Amino acid sequence: MILVTVGTDLPFDRMIRVIDNWAFYNQQKDVFAQIGNTGWKPKYIQHINMLSSIDFVNYLKSARLVISHAGMGTILTALFYGKPILIMPKKASLGEHRNEHQLATAQRIKKLANVNVAFNTNDLRNKLNYLDVLIHPKKISNLASKILIDEINQFINMCSNTHY
Repeated sequence: MILVTVGTDLPFDRMIRVIDNWAFYNQQKDVFAQIGNTGWKPKYIQHINMLSSIDFVNYLKSARLVISHAGMGTILTALFYGKPILIMPKKASLGEHRNEHQLATAQRIKKLANVNVAFNTNDLRNKLNYLDVLIHPKKISNLASKILIDEINQFINMCSNTHY
């Protein structure tokens, strides 16, 4: 199953429309989408407005691929379970979010080479046609790395030794 999610804030009809049309033209019957609170409903893919946290994780665990907005919670959960993920950032300029932080997230995360990124609908269509060659990530830990913990400890020690 391919799990599609738009997050819990605002709908992402632009992404869902592309996936709905792609599923129809490619006879993909195994797409399930969490579409948010939107007036527009897909015609060719199974969908629900919202999933509980537990249901979301269960769907994600059984998915062969996750397609998502550029939300860090979804990205980290997919990586934790070792699921390939294709993200597309919502754009505030199109009324899909409050600001352009998802674009910044997608630009930064693309450099990590562990996540597939589509920056626009044409890019998304192209990547959907080549799902078999998407990056398959290694699982990540749910714990912070020793390097990060050491850096935070150094910072805390430095701050506690500084008198203002």
